[in-house]
Amino acid sequence: MAIGLNATDKLILVPRFPACGGKIRYREELISTGGEAATAMVACAALGLRTSYIGSVGDDEYGRIQVESLRRSGVCIDHLLYRRNCPNQSACIIVDQSSGERTVFAHRPDALGIDPSEIPEEHVLSARLLHLDGHNTDAAAYAASLAHGAGIPVTMDVDTGYPGFEKVLPNVDYLLASADFPSAWTGRPDPFEALTEIQNEYGMKVAGMTLGANGALARSEGRFVYAPGYVVECVDTTGAGDVFHGAFCYAVLRGWPLPESLDFSNAMAALNCTALGARGGIRGLAGIRALQAGGVRRAAPEFTGRSA
Repeated sequence: MAIGLNATDKLILVPRFPACGGKIRYREELISTGGEAATAMVACAALGLRTSYIGSVGDDEYGRIQVESLRRSGVCIDHLLYRRNCPNQSACIIVDQSSGERTVFAHRPDALGIDPSEIPEEHVLSARLLHLDGHNTDAAAYAASLAHGAGIPVTMDVDTGYPGFEKVLPNVDYLLASADFPSAWTGRPDPFEALTEIQNEYGMKVAGMTLGANGALARSEGRFVYAPGYVVECVDTTGAGDVFHGAFCYAVLRGWPLPESLDFSNAMAALNCTALGARGGIRGLAGIRALQAGGVRRAAPEFTGRSA
């Protein structure tokens, strides 16, 4: 199960991103569902897992679109939190079609925040794994403490150190942060030193980071593991990190070694980049295994030389 964000986005496709103050004609616009925790559960459902998502949705059209998307994907939304007279979280995402990279302008009303009292204790304790993003830190800290205390693995996706986030980390078993987070959190520019400091301070089993097209780096049992990314024809990078986390949750539940878990997650994330939208390129096991078997990996020298 996951607790965290969902979003319903407007994608604007442009041939290339204009210079600051510039003007360019866009090619297409479309509505796409996403959000860190929600998309991770959609990825898990595509891999055949039973999934559940707790998050808040507004009562506007974007909220209704999100609810229907989760329902169609097979994610249990019995404990979804509905906010009256409130728009859903949304974003305007500009997709540069020359590279597939995106620029995000996001909006999240304060009323979409989640209080710890809204998290059903019995629901958390019935899960085999709890996945969190870095938002709603009080609710996340509460849920993580419940799960961790019961021996339920806790995975976390975070890109920014939100106020109170230090209360969440002691109960996280698998931290896979964005590339910028470890250095921003510790003040250490070297990612190897930053991940080491985080792991030593909070004692999580795995402390790692996603590296976009360059793959992922993680530390476990005193050793670093680097898994190169896959080379694909990139259409849109939106949601790639969220799908990576869904795949990693699946790998944790399967008990795979860290190198295999990272490679599998890189492959699922790369495939998502081959279609538009945060969930547009989600594939099942057959597609992921095919890419792993025949795909080309992109290794970054700055990581290969310092890891196992």
